[in-house]
Amino acid sequence: MSYLNLRMSKKKKAQLRIEKKIIALFQNRPKQRMNFKQIAAALQIKDTQGRNDIIRSLGKLAQKKIIKNENRGQYVYHEDPKNLIEGQFTVLPNGKASIALDKETTILISKKNFGQALHGDIVKVSYQRNRKKEIWEGKVLSVTTRNTREYVGVLEIHKEFAFVLTRNIRMYTDFFIPKKQSQNFAAGDKVVVVFESWMPGDDSPTGKIIKSLGKPGEQETEIHAILHDYGLPYDFPKEVEEEATKIDTRIRPEEIKKRKDFRKKLTFTIDPISAKDFDDALSFEVLHNGHLEVGVHIADVSHYVQPNTLLEEEAYNRATSVYLVDRVVPMLPEKLSNGLCSLRPQEEKYTVSAVFEITPNGQVAQEWFGKTVILSDHRFSYEEVQEILETQQAKVSAKTSLTEKAYTVPPALFDALNKLNGLAQNFREKRRQSGALFFDRQEVNFTLDEEKNPVGVSFKVSQNAHQLVEELMLLANRKVAEFIGKRKEKLPFVYRVHDDPDFDKLDQLNQFVKRFGYQLNLEQKNIASSINSLLVETKGKKEQNLIDTLALRAMSKAIYTTQNIGHYGLSFDYYTHFTSPIRRYPDVLVHRLLMLYLDNPKPVSAATLEVACEHASSREQLATKAERDSIKYMQVVYMERHLGEIFKGVISGVTDRGLFVELNENKCEGMIRMVDLEGDYYSYIENEFSLIGQRTQKRFQLGDAIEIKVKKVDVMKRHLDFVLA
Repeated sequence: MSYLNLRMSKKKKAQLRIEKKIIALFQNRPKQRMNFKQIAAALQIKDTQGRNDIIRSLGKLAQKKIIKNENRGQYVYHEDPKNLIEGQFTVLPNGKASIALDKETTILISKKNFGQALHGDIVKVSYQRNRKKEIWEGKVLSVTTRNTREYVGVLEIHKEFAFVLTRNIRMYTDFFIPKKQSQNFAAGDKVVVVFESWMPGDDSPTGKIIKSLGKPGEQETEIHAILHDYGLPYDFPKEVEEEATKIDTRIRPEEIKKRKDFRKKLTFTIDPISAKDFDDALSFEVLHNGHLEVGVHIADVSHYVQPNTLLEEEAYNRATSVYLVDRVVPMLPEKLSNGLCSLRPQEEKYTVSAVFEITPNGQVAQEWFGKTVILSDHRFSYEEVQEILETQQAKVSAKTSLTEKAYTVPPALFDALNKLNGLAQNFREKRRQSGALFFDRQEVNFTLDEEKNPVGVSFKVSQNAHQLVEELMLLANRKVAEFIGKRKEKLPFVYRVHDDPDFDKLDQLNQFVKRFGYQLNLEQKNIASSINSLLVETKGKKEQNLIDTLALRAMSKAIYTTQNIGHYGLSFDYYTHFTSPIRRYPDVLVHRLLMLYLDNPKPVSAATLEVACEHASSREQLATKAERDSIKYMQVVYMERHLGEIFKGVISGVTDRGLFVELNENKCEGMIRMVDLEGDYYSYIENEFSLIGQRTQKRFQLGDAIEIKVKKVDVMKRHLDFVLA
């Protein structure tokens, strides 16, 4: 798959080169009409493949209205400066905006041409080619549809009016607030405002305040501000909570009869120490033939969250739980997420299960999917399992124990953990050999005090205990997707897909890592193995996190869709999300579809499913951004106590505004502004990721080790200012 896509990427680049040549040809002969033979002669292209590329390019350029098709294949340059297009207005971090002309081409809009468009609006734009810069430039003519979203800012009250001062990089203007609207709110509060109107001639839009979040800088205020910034609700509507309280919580005998009974099988959960919702459990049994029966049991959320209910509507709208540093914003009300659907020990629970008969060498001999009922015998934390696997003792120390008391693990459980660990490592090695990517990024983990303030920083490390659970969940997800996807009849389904990486970004990554003495082999068939080799080589080095980040940026985003193209990162041809319905709505859909197709393989509406997939993908991306912002906020709060201190770091970003530096000790990132680089005037060399002093020729380059002093901490802006130590 990788080699094919590499060839396609080269073919695509060749096609774009032809397009550029044709555009340049018409720009040099703006009045001349030419057919494809004349164009081929002018470009000195004589082969069949080249001529076919010209024909394809002419069609695309005509569609983009760069050229016009006149009189039986005669083309002429389209010089009309008012080409019109409608699309979504996106404000960029550099202060400009963009709108997509097509999948490959972007129109740039300068600040003076924004009109009254705000980020996310649907706008009508006129555009033309800037021949000198070889870019498309546009001007907003009108706003077709306003983006209905909330904005967060600080309220500033004057004698006759008020303003909400927004501080979002995508929000370039403040909101005017009529005097009456501000009377119930306090000056200096952080508030939530919605767009009301923007009259011609006004400098700012008029807004309406709908809520005060409290005083800026306070943790509750700032966390709620992050959620509002991304339109993520943190309270459940009263009627949704009420519907949850009415759910029948009993485990009924008539329902058990419809399910496979696993209550007498050895079953347990493995989760983080702080987990409140346990949506997956494992069962284990050694069969008479020496094979292992492994059950992956997932909370049966779809039994309680039924279509056409308020719970269903709320779960669909949220689409995902949001995991911030100091809290979880759940997809489902607590009665479900921490109660009914949580697979707590010694409680009978309804589940949907994937059960496998696995040979000692890791081959799946048989599989079964269906509704079950379980009774978990034991709850483990990852730390407890890790201690057992490392010491090879059937004991958990008081220091590691969830109950803070030492205890002995029954022989059957001890045996199960060891055999499952062996299976997991077997599966992991097979994935590595097949080309799966293994990013081992150092994820920041904050230690919080009783007031949820960050008092320490540690790094999450993937150990055997984590991998044991991860590999079995991957197995269940893959096998469920294969079970549906490989059937003869085409049944619409929810897949989790991951496209091949962007070859141009991989090429940029290769150019960058060469500075550290590394190399990517982009010519080989399995590029993934070359990426893995790079990740292994950099492990433990100061540049590890930086190179991991750049490699991740070269990857495509994983999304939900009904169109299966496989999962590049995992090296799976079929993959879905089946294992976390408490926190992911697509998993609820997968459970429903699986049960439906087991009973009655009749296709559902693929179009309706695709809309749900797109919505879930979008909400997931918003949740990820909110989670990153909460980490950034906590990093800034943590660094308040380190003002004036000196740290070692690595240059993680270079811009025309200065240097971004990531600290080795805690992975906090701040900026050395250009004005704080004293003693010289520095020029930004974009293609070399560096700043160079004009007088001294001193160079600051991406990836360089650097020592800084913490100059300023701004909690409200979530920003750290550094200077050279």
